[in-house]
Amino acid sequence: MLTRAASEGRVVLTHDLSTLIARAYDRVRSGHPMPGVIAVSQALPVAQVIEDLLLVVQCSTADDWTNQVRYLPLR
Repeated sequence: MLTRAASEGRVVLTHDLSTLIARAYDRVRSGHPMPGVIAVSQALPVAQVIEDLLLVVQCSTADDWTNQVRYLPLR
């Protein structure tokens, strides 16, 4: 998934807080491009996730997320 996202320049949004996050960090350590990952707990209310994602879209570019793993909620 991260390889395809990197080739398409897409930031990944995931609920997989263990496997995918570990792969993202491995990718960065190995020097491969990683477009960024936004990790979201399934326990968060959907409205809060949507609000945070709208803020991310409005206040950042895809380049800001390169090689980054960030977790929601933003607060």
